[in-house]
Amino acid sequence: MGRKNLVRRLGQMILALLGISFISFCLVMLAPGDVARQMIAGNQEIMVSQAEVDALKAELGLDQPFFFQYISWLGRAVQGNFGNSFMMKRPVLDVVLASLPATVVLAASSSAFMLIFALPLGIYAAVKQNTWFDYLVRGFSFIGMSVPNFWMGLMLLWIFGLQLGWFPILGGEVSLENMALPTVTLGIAMASKYIRQVRVAILEELNQDYVTGARSLGMSETYILWREVLPNALLPLVTLFGLSLGSLLGGAAVVETVFSWPGLGYTAVQAITYRDFQLIQAIVLWIASMYMIINLLVDISYAYFDPRLRKVGR
Repeated sequence: MGRKNLVRRLGQMILALLGISFISFCLVMLAPGDVARQMIAGNQEIMVSQAEVDALKAELGLDQPFFFQYISWLGRAVQGNFGNSFMMKRPVLDVVLASLPATVVLAASSSAFMLIFALPLGIYAAVKQNTWFDYLVRGFSFIGMSVPNFWMGLMLLWIFGLQLGWFPILGGEVSLENMALPTVTLGIAMASKYIRQVRVAILEELNQDYVTGARSLGMSETYILWREVLPNALLPLVTLFGLSLGSLLGGAAVVETVFSWPGLGYTAVQAITYRDFQLIQAIVLWIASMYMIINLLVDISYAYFDPRLRKVGR
């Protein structure tokens, strides 16, 4: 990717973040109900005096016109000040940074789980196309894609946590014991999808003319698969992996909530519950930024995986 293209992409990312921040601000602030009252009461049925509501509105600037509220928030945000979390009683940036390590750890472990199973099973299923192994792998991958994450997580908790007692039922802290079940839950769903994608990508390359030519030259099937086919099949897989990694780094809200994993997804659900709009804004911007940055890195990596793009870049 040339310097001009990189600068243009960075400019587009900034404009996109501005648009996302404005839309999310609108959705939170213009939703039905009184923001200040819900921030105080959350989802609990408690009496909140109008004096408390008015005081909170004055403190957060919610008594100003909507557009001025957004401009005021944006001015602070570009300086790194995202305000204070009403729910956590701490600066928003501190809350996000405190939740980030748990999300990164879970994203890394579930991605590793996916790669360990998806790549070899997908490759071997393509090589053994239409055999019993191929049908078996495709069947299990179809089931893994069809089962909702929350149901898979609850079943794993019930079997390995409640019945067998191998893992704790309640999480709340980052540890190997607490990480095992959410990793498997996310990993199974990701691996099921990627097994099918790897299989399709390998099969498409195996049907190309260059594979026929390599066979006619007497090259071994192992050499053709690992040195010719697999590098050419990586490009679409890298794109898919980038998108999945972006979603994981944004926090897997459902899985983190089921296992009480203290990551960004779990924090986001709590912030929405209490309508902590400043914390919600920061998490939304983080998720959007992760998607954009990872997509940019994926585009840059294309030049290394595809020699044709490398020549065009020159």
